[in-house]
Amino acid sequence: MSDLFLLLLLASIGGLILGLVKPKAFSFFFKGEMTKRKTWFIFGTPILIFFVLFGLATDAEEKVKNGVETTTPVVETKTPVVETKTPVVETKTPVVETKTPVVETKTPVIETKTPVVETKTPVVETKTPVVETKTPVVEVKTGRDKMIEIFKKNASVKWGSDYAMVNYEVKNQTEAYDWVIKNAKISNILANAKEKWGNDYSMVKYEYEKQVEAYEWINQQTEYPEIMTGAKQKWGEDYSMVKYENEKQVEAYKSL
Repeated sequence: MSDLFLLLLLASIGGLILGLVKPKAFSFFFKGEMTKRKTWFIFGTPILIFFVLFGLATDAEEKVKNGVETTTPVVETKTPVVETKTPVVETKTPVVETKTPVVETKTPVIETKTPVVETKTPVVETKTPVVETKTPVVEVKTGRDKMIEIFKKNASVKWGSDYAMVNYEVKNQTEAYDWVIKNAKISNILANAKEKWGNDYSMVKYEYEKQVEAYEWINQQTEYPEIMTGAKQKWGEDYSMVKYENEKQVEAYKSL
């Protein structure tokens, strides 16, 4: 157990050094901008915890190795055996020999024969007709399969008999759809992107990424809150336009 805590301690120290040298290396794993102060908080706490646990585990293992073996003395007790002898009294019973006369009687044996009647039961062979039934297989399509069908129809309408472009369009839309299903976590931004672009998932993906980038930038701004409030009231959940409006107004304000 002490080895595990040692490895975790070394890993935390390594993460702290890397975070201090290059804070942006952990931006992908933690929300918000990574700073050296935040890096100290994230990795300094585990270093202290794992150091204490490593010390406790090492001390416990030393106590187990240096344990004192105790034995319980065995007291052997002997119970005295008292041998008792019972006197044997020998008695003799007189034997009286009696003879019974044997009378030999002969009983006549009457031999009877019972006629054997052999009966045969006719065997009726019955055959049950086997009815073969076939259950129709119902093909169930998932939401992804349905979307691929839509992509194919839209690509055919857009590119006609240019099958190379039809195939490229379907592949591009399918990859964008899979990305959106896997990575799109902010529901209102995704809903707005779908409302704007419908089944064009390559544009839905582009719109979602652009809006999320602007949304995260907005949440990090602390200066000029009145200008930010006005931009939000003007553009609502269109975060890319909120960002653009805020930057434009702040620039104009600074130039006054």
